[in-house]
Amino acid sequence: MPIVLAFSGGLDTSFCVPYLQETYDAPVHTVTVDTGGLTDSDRTAVEARARDLGADAHHLVDGRAQLYDDHLSYLITGNVLKGGVYPLCVGPERIVQARAVATVAQEIGAETVAHGSTGAGNDQVRFDVALRLVGDALDVLAPIRRLGLTRGESTAFLEERGFSVPTDTTDYSINRGLWGTTIGGQETLTATQPLPEQAYPDTTPPTDAPDTPQTLTVTFEEGLPVAIDGTPLSGVDLVEALTEIGGAHGVGRDIHVGDTILGIKGRIGFEAPAAEILIAAHRELEKVVLSEEQQIRKQALGDVYGRLLHEGQYFDPVMRDIEAFLDHSQDVVSGTVAVKLFKGTAQVQGVDSPHSMFDAGTATYGEENALWDGRDAEGYTTLAAVSSRLAKKARTDASTTASEDAPAPSASP
Repeated sequence: MPIVLAFSGGLDTSFCVPYLQETYDAPVHTVTVDTGGLTDSDRTAVEARARDLGADAHHLVDGRAQLYDDHLSYLITGNVLKGGVYPLCVGPERIVQARAVATVAQEIGAETVAHGSTGAGNDQVRFDVALRLVGDALDVLAPIRRLGLTRGESTAFLEERGFSVPTDTTDYSINRGLWGTTIGGQETLTATQPLPEQAYPDTTPPTDAPDTPQTLTVTFEEGLPVAIDGTPLSGVDLVEALTEIGGAHGVGRDIHVGDTILGIKGRIGFEAPAAEILIAAHRELEKVVLSEEQQIRKQALGDVYGRLLHEGQYFDPVMRDIEAFLDHSQDVVSGTVAVKLFKGTAQVQGVDSPHSMFDAGTATYGEENALWDGRDAEGYTTLAAVSSRLAKKARTDASTTASEDAPAPSASP
């Protein structure tokens, strides 16, 4: 019975191929899921690595469209930024990868799947939860976690069997994906130091970005981006295009501190140009077409949605409930948004929508209006103060009563 292994080609998943074959005397099928950031040469190299390690078969799955449709679309409509900063570059990828691994297992009749997660990070939770929910009859193995291996021990295991282990050429751990790239290094092990310029692999340093700003327009239909400067694009193509355009202007760099699934603090650098541009544009469009209460409720639900997705809880029923709310809220979120890219910033310049509530024909702020007159406004201001006036009076009365009831100070002996 074959074992299906989620395979990136890195040290941990490379270890798993011969280890699983030797330990379980079973053929190993490796599965690489492209969730963005892979070039043609990357795909070829990963397959070659799997073959060199002795994998009995290798499967490449293009998961970019599923990632966009099932996950990124809701991160956009929900304006999701964890901690107000991080656009969730990695968490959704693991859900897509786990689902693809389970699908391959079902297709070839495998009952066991494996991944290379350690016992220290978030990915083990994301993989385990997703694999057990999409393939409830599957056994899940995590050899690195179970054995508690160090990177040195994994390297020695491979070298003893004649497998090469490439020497790291960088001090930084890089994870590229459709929604962004995460960066881990010595600086992210503490909360005190910024990442140096050279740690960001793909975006231009803002100081070296073009001296002339670029303004582009993003067209939205029912909450989702559909065109750049009038050119229609699929969701995946649009995100990839904005990643390239924004990256050239140094847009999307930042560093995030947050709480990991296992309860400790974590810190990660990232570059996500498309996410910064799209969330900024979408949020400003919503300000023009949605009511204040809609925006407030959406913000709260978007935060919940992002937290649960980040923690691997995509399959909780509440996620479908929140998605239904988000879908309904986007009926009028259509229009174009102009965004200026310059020296690391993405600044919204203006919004145009057929559903705009910004109606200059109804009222001019601070001047004339067509829906009320000065007497209505005067009455409203009186009523608007009632609650605060009553609260002030109640507190003043209570303070006075307490002062009167207090015993007089005794005379000094």
